[in-house]
Amino acid sequence: QVQLVESGGGLVQAGGFLRLSCAASGSTFRINVMGWYRQAPGKQRELVAAINSGGSTNYADSVKGRFTISRDNAKNTVYLQMNSLKLEDTAVYSCYVGPYGSGWYRGDYWGQGTQVTVSS
Repeated sequence: QVQLVESGGGLVQAGGFLRLSCAASGSTFRINVMGWYRQAPGKQRELVAAINSGGSTNYADSVKGRFTISRDNAKNTVYLQMNSLKLEDTAVYSCYVGPYGSGWYRGDYWGQGTQVTVSS
């Protein structure tokens, strides 16, 4: 079992920034990929960014150049630095982790979700 605790969501004006954090505990040795999905009302869930244990990253086209994912393996924590936020970034952001051999998109464990709201 892996437990994920997220923090850092909130309300920000367009053009502003936020940083999300997600700390994993439990059977963290199983974790390869750590990342974030988001889901806005009426839209499909989409992968925002992910990073594997080797440091390789994967970003949605819509956030490239604005968002940066990073990881502290010693703390089993993943971060999402979100800059130049746009109205369309408003969504619930959920942290996930995936095991070795599963690719970018599979999430075996999930955080509780944190709301990010970008206002004009």
